[in-house]
Amino acid sequence: MNSLQTLLSQNPSALIAFASLAGIIIGSFLNVVIHRLPKMMEQAWKNELEELQDKAISAPAYNLLTPKSSCPACNHTIRFYENIPIISYALLKGKCSHCHRPVSLRYPAIELLSGLLTGYIAWQFGWSIHTFAACIFALSMLTLTCIDLETQLLPDNITLPLIWLGLIFNLHQEFTTIESAVMGAILGYLVLWSLYWIFKLITHKEGMGYGDFKMLAAIGSWLGLEALPLVIIISSFTASIVGLTLILLKKQNRASAIPFGPYLALGGMIVFFSTQPLTQWMGN
Repeated sequence: MNSLQTLLSQNPSALIAFASLAGIIIGSFLNVVIHRLPKMMEQAWKNELEELQDKAISAPAYNLLTPKSSCPACNHTIRFYENIPIISYALLKGKCSHCHRPVSLRYPAIELLSGLLTGYIAWQFGWSIHTFAACIFALSMLTLTCIDLETQLLPDNITLPLIWLGLIFNLHQEFTTIESAVMGAILGYLVLWSLYWIFKLITHKEGMGYGDFKMLAAIGSWLGLEALPLVIIISSFTASIVGLTLILLKKQNRASAIPFGPYLALGGMIVFFSTQPLTQWMGN
């Protein structure tokens, strides 16, 4: 273990390779989270309803570990050698080994993107707790983005722990001061909460969900108060451009709901990795 630590701390190339491989493996688990967590939430809601109605809970156990992964088309249980990140998808030509129906490209894409993110973080920050923390933040943003795109949900199981982790890491000023992190979490929530109620009072419609408030609070707890204006500007601008483009292409209309989480994640990642001098300037 000590020899591995020495190798990774003294050899940047080895660290990047190790982080990339670890990211690809973690990406395989993220695919499970992206697919199952919304279903777990839905099942929990059904269980609560059955409890309120004094009914026996009849649903089988369903979590991140149970049951084993299977093909959604034919329920073929996926064996371990069919679940090797990226490699199995390539060898099976993107199809189930049993029914030969196509498997979503999302699975290897998430694995590859996770590996690229962790490798980039290792290259940028080197061997440090900063790298470990940054990987947690980046992979959480990736997971929330995918879940929101597919289900328009931002699970508390991810956003709430992310708020606390941001505050914990910033106790030692990993990314910002603890004072800025606390204010970032508070105002990150309150800004979108206020916009939500202003929009609702004017239009009698809901413009966004509470998950968006918590996600921006999490970003604020990691990046600090000074980062929030840039995150909001970037996310709002990109959401507007994408929404307008989809309307012009007639892919959706003005009344269509657009998940805002992916744009918050994009804004948070851009600020996190490439605009720290600007946020520092804004804080002066």
